[in-house]
Amino acid sequence: MTRKLGKVSRRGFMGTVASAGVGAMIAPSLTAGTGANETINVGFIGMGGRGSHLLDETLKLADRRVKPVAVCDVYQVRLKSAQEKAKLPDAAAYADFRKLLAQSGLDAVVIASPDHWHAPMALAAIEAGKDVYLEKPFTHTYKEAQQVKDAAEKDKRVVQIGVNSCSETLWRDAYQLIEAGKIGKVLLTTAHHSRNSKAGEWNYDIDKAADPNKNLDWPGFLGSAPKTSWSPERFFRWRKYWDYSGGIASDLFFHQLTHLMVALDGDSPEFPRRVSALGGIYQFWDREVPDTFSVQIDYPSNHTVILMASMANDFGIPEAIRGHEGTIVFDRDQLTLQYQKGIVGDREAVTVHNQRTGGALEHLENFYACMRDRKKPACDVELAYKIQVAVDMMVISFREGKTAYWNRRKEEIGF
Repeated sequence: MTRKLGKVSRRGFMGTVASAGVGAMIAPSLTAGTGANETINVGFIGMGGRGSHLLDETLKLADRRVKPVAVCDVYQVRLKSAQEKAKLPDAAAYADFRKLLAQSGLDAVVIASPDHWHAPMALAAIEAGKDVYLEKPFTHTYKEAQQVKDAAEKDKRVVQIGVNSCSETLWRDAYQLIEAGKIGKVLLTTAHHSRNSKAGEWNYDIDKAADPNKNLDWPGFLGSAPKTSWSPERFFRWRKYWDYSGGIASDLFFHQLTHLMVALDGDSPEFPRRVSALGGIYQFWDREVPDTFSVQIDYPSNHTVILMASMANDFGIPEAIRGHEGTIVFDRDQLTLQYQKGIVGDREAVTVHNQRTGGALEHLENFYACMRDRKKPACDVELAYKIQVAVDMMVISFREGKTAYWNRRKEEIGF
């Protein structure tokens, strides 16, 4: 049986835009592409920790003709801080992203909002003729990801998903080794993304100054999510709640799986065949999403990926791709190819060092460069869509207590 899940129409996403009368006020992009000598004018939507960091990194690129020209956040304290950092006038600081998109001369937006806002904001930006840097995960659901992908391809917009590691060299080096047959038939890949702290992951500081009656647009945060009364916990620690996030799957495994699939399949990864997810809330009872989580992903090429994470223990498992003839082991800024001596004989291990750190600055540089030459960015919508399908299958498998299957013909998740 195929389960149809949460398909939301593009009209539904754009409803708030139309209701605000913004459709007529959105300014079209000035150019289809930005020339090498032209300044790229960028707006930033979502000025929390991640958005603030992306603004900091972009400010370092003034000599590359990249300029922040607008900022947006529903919380006035964050908005004011970003405005001052970018040295912008009051007229370029917005509480409503739709008004930012209407600013004249805007070429691109960087979106670092909660996950449930990714698709509506990205679709509105694409419709307004802007290129988009969209923080990971791609979207909140795979149906949303499909819509953003289709819109970006139709309108020929550059859309980069914020998985910084895709701008590292290490994963493509691994792909070249695998393509050259150095490890034989690929069998099993493992990785982890575990952390530990007394407070538990995602328990960010709550600003006591936040007040929906004075300086914060609470309905603007909720958007299409279920309506609920003001909750500082949900606003500042939204990753712990299903309405706004996929928890470990969307925040950590999206990142992990993306660069592993680049190593395995280059720019054309497979869709999963089936996904099973297990785990639960074992230590931190202040959340809806699990604090301990593991998944097994089977792919049509007869290859399995196992991912595990804990918010309560940081001891992990090796990040490695195992083949019949060898294993590629990743360790921070290098990989090591270790041969299976019983199969290929006594060969010396090979070590390859990363040539780029894969930080946000390099990933942003890749995005802005692709805006100029209209080439495909390091983490484009096709790659991100396939990862989003896998991530959604993790969440659905865990919440339903069943193995999730991908129907490639219908492009639907079922059981």
